[in-house]
Amino acid sequence: MDFRKIQEAQERFGGPFKVTSLLQKRVRELVLGSKPLIETDLTRPIDIALEELLKNKLDLEPPSDDEGAPATELDPFGADVA
Repeated sequence: MDFRKIQEAQERFGGPFKVTSLLQKRVRELVLGSKPLIETDLTRPIDIALEELLKNKLDLEPPSDDEGAPATELDPFGADVA
């Protein structure tokens, strides 16, 4: 991982905590099967997510209360959570 890219992301997107949160969410999506939003030869989900962030391919705004929330909460394996 290129730490200069991490530093650039922190400067552009609001510091280490926000960048970590954004990357963590996107890495989770990639691990669960989402396709990369960029064409790349990178294979590690964290590297792909960082490149997507730096190329402005990730939505940085949280969804509003009524959009983006699932009807039921699912665990990573697809089972309903009570």
